[in-house]
Amino acid sequence: MRVAFLTAPEGVEEVELTTPWKAVLGAGWNPQLVSTKPGRIRAYHHLDKADTFPVDHVLAGDTADAFDALVLPGGVANPDALRMNQRAVGFARSFFEAGKPVAAICHAPWLLVEADVVRGRTLTSWPSLATDIRNAGGTWVDEEVRVCHAAPATLVTSRRPADLDAFCAALVTEFGG
Repeated sequence: MRVAFLTAPEGVEEVELTTPWKAVLGAGWNPQLVSTKPGRIRAYHHLDKADTFPVDHVLAGDTADAFDALVLPGGVANPDALRMNQRAVGFARSFFEAGKPVAAICHAPWLLVEADVVRGRTLTSWPSLATDIRNAGGTWVDEEVRVCHAAPATLVTSRRPADLDAFCAALVTEFGG
């Protein structure tokens, strides 16, 4: 299984990238770092610079066709930058259109709001996104992890880094199912 991890060139929360990445590897799948620019992305630990990671694939009008699932790590700056990039918005939307599973943590649902794919879905996120999700037609819940099986695509969401164990367990279960 090929799993896309979509990040902006800068601003992803490192633990929200690396922990699900390890879970995907542990399931025997092939994670691919997808970004809007070539080279390396810069991760952060909250507001402090952390490691850099090599980009495997650069978006250029891509759709979900080359991948089996999508993971959207959070951090505040990462999804904020991605939701301003129409290629990233279209890429995320294409997974829902194709009925392929998506997992998003923390602030990452901002991209899903922009992609107009939360309407009729129940999800969780960092609490400051609750109004955005409701305004986009979704139902926000304050839960460690939420799996929404609304057609056509399964969506796994979590609130914060402290929820990563539950998030990773749910995404491996749902992606593998």
